[in-house]
Amino acid sequence: MNLRDELKAAVLNLSEKDRNFEPLALEIFRFQANQNPIYKAFLKNLGIRPSKVSYIEKIPCLPISFFKSQAVISGKTNIEHTFESSGTTGSINSKHFISDLPFYEYLSLKTFELRYSPITDYHILALLPSYLERSNSSLVYMAQSFIYKSFSEESGFYINNLTELAKRLNSILNDNSDKRKILLFGVTFALLDLIESNSFHFKYPEKLIVMETGGMKGKRKEMLREDVQDRLKAAFNVPQIHSEYGMTELLSQAYSKGEGWFKNSATMKVLIREVNDPFAYLPSFEIGNKSSSKRKHRKTGGINVIDLANIDSCSFIETQDLGSFSEDYQSFTVLGRFDNSDIRGCNLMSLSII
Repeated sequence: MNLRDELKAAVLNLSEKDRNFEPLALEIFRFQANQNPIYKAFLKNLGIRPSKVSYIEKIPCLPISFFKSQAVISGKTNIEHTFESSGTTGSINSKHFISDLPFYEYLSLKTFELRYSPITDYHILALLPSYLERSNSSLVYMAQSFIYKSFSEESGFYINNLTELAKRLNSILNDNSDKRKILLFGVTFALLDLIESNSFHFKYPEKLIVMETGGMKGKRKEMLREDVQDRLKAAFNVPQIHSEYGMTELLSQAYSKGEGWFKNSATMKVLIREVNDPFAYLPSFEIGNKSSSKRKHRKTGGINVIDLANIDSCSFIETQDLGSFSEDYQSFTVLGRFDNSDIRGCNLMSLSII
């Protein structure tokens, strides 16, 4: 087994709150600092000596814009597939070159099942019209994998056939003999289209999980997440709207079971950087200045992601998202984007930062 395979095996064996996360992150950092030409040049320009980096807060994160202009690949590997961001008309889309699709499938399923339950407990109804118009969406690929592995004849994709989807939802939810839950997995604007085009009278809403992926894709005026989720909760008669946080440049996902608070997955850690200093982090409970854990006022900063699943690309990403930690530092929320960042297809609802 070569080093790449050893690292992937270690990533797959990680569990949440695993103390091996940091040493494994450092090992992956040194591998990519040597094997990834783009990241290697980035570190050289910063004057970083990889051998001197001893903890994860000191690992420089590659600006996510590099995925638009460069082939971010670690080592010599055979590319099986290319995930591409949706972007907007005239924009340059990010490309993530994938050399191990089974690894991505296994990891994404494991992440979901650890946060929820076995995929066979669900009917997967995917309402992803803008994503389905493209053949290289990572979100569609993941949803397709979930649909296939659910072994449900009710699972499937929906584009503009909202009436058919509403009938399917009502049929399953009102079937007392069907013990499976429904995971309605939808892009935000399409979920709003759905509730506005049909009248819902669900008898058993406790069987329904509504999960939004964020984004209006230019189809609607941007709205506050709270306003969107309030409308969806009222229409679907559910106590919470779940969310998925992921992007083309990441192979790991984070999930929120309500109110927009996301939990890191076993292979992913979010750090919040100072807005005006990309190399300085806000304190967190688990790393950095632990004496700050009693601070009552959350501060907003830029989101950096350490995604250990990105072994074949780059695991250390500086995103253009803004976020903050919860008061106990066990979860994070996404508040918007930097003003000067590109408008992305997965753009979350805007929020004014005070």
